Amino acid sequence: MKGKALLGQKKKLSGTGFLLLVTIVLFFVMYAAGMVVFADKGFAKPQMFLNLFVSNAGLLVIAMGQTIVMITGGIDISVGSVTALVCMVAANQMENHGTSAYVAVLIALAIGLAYGVIQGFLVSYLEIQPFIVTLAGMFFGRGMTSIVSTEMISIKNETFLAWANFKINLPIGSYSRRGKFLPAYIYPTVVIAILIVIVIMLIMKYSKFGRSVYAIGGNAQSAMMMGLNVKKTRLKAYILDGLLAGIGGFLFCLNSCAGFVEQAKGLEMDAISSAVIGGTLLSGGVGTPFGTLFGVLIKGTISSLITTQGTLSSWWVRIVLSALLCFFIVLQSVIGSINKKKG
Repeated sequence: MKGKALLGQKKKLSGTGFLLLVTIVLFFVMYAAGMVVFADKGFAKPQMFLNLFVSNAGLLVIAMGQTIVMITGGIDISVGSVTALVCMVAANQMENHGTSAYVAVLIALAIGLAYGVIQGFLVSYLEIQPFIVTLAGMFFGRGMTSIVSTEMISIKNETFLAWANFKINLPIGSYSRRGKFLPAYIYPTVVIAILIVIVIMLIMKYSKFGRSVYAIGGNAQSAMMMGLNVKKTRLKAYILDGLLAGIGGFLFCLNSCAGFVEQAKGLEMDAISSAVIGGTLLSGGVGTPFGTLFGVLIKGTISSLITTQGTLSSWWVRIVLSALLCFFIVLQSVIGSINKKKG
């Protein structure tokens, strides 16, 4: 039984290696095409590439949590609502109740942790379908966001704005038409996001928890027979997912500097599509944070290309992203069928 489980896992991993290669090649092809087509609009400048991280720092962190949950065979469609709730509560507390920016960070973590614990318990120990649990979480989050305030709250807290506007200049950049050197820059949100990605990569590759997540997603029954605590591991996965959603929500808030009801609408689908495009199987057991990173970069590149083009509607980002999502799902299915025939 154990040997068959390991053999099946190796086949999945080989398929994922191919999917990851496709994702990486697709990103470089898309970005290179943009550099050629929109060279006159500055697409080839270093800052344009860095903007992929600046604009998607929150999504990158949230997608890491989504990847972990999907590897277990689950899903979380509440992360967009969690982000909106975090932004609204943080904005309301800072602007209407005089709360400090540091307390707002703790509030964001608390909201994410609460979501992770409750949803994780319902999925793991009560064995309710993840889609149903997180769908309820999505509606609850949107409802609570509107209860806090139906009006947009702009954040004017000095400490918060100092965090949001603090530029980290890099030794690379470009020259203006007058020959002045313009250094490329990033924000602290990017540094935090990249550090979290690195930590999640290390956890998933080298820790006992990471190995357990892959084993449970590959075959929960076999994992249980090998002595793994399936329920506890799934609970931990959802708790980590919730914490990352809280952190990602706060990074998202640093980017928007406001809270409103419709905020981060569709963010859950961006996170799911980024994970799938990055090679995470919807059936569970396979996926890498590194692949999800490129999935987020592809989403960001599509958005940049359409924005730079200037005449297309922003909805084309969703259209192209959904087409890519369908393509990768079909590709996953084809690879799965080939592996079964070989087996």
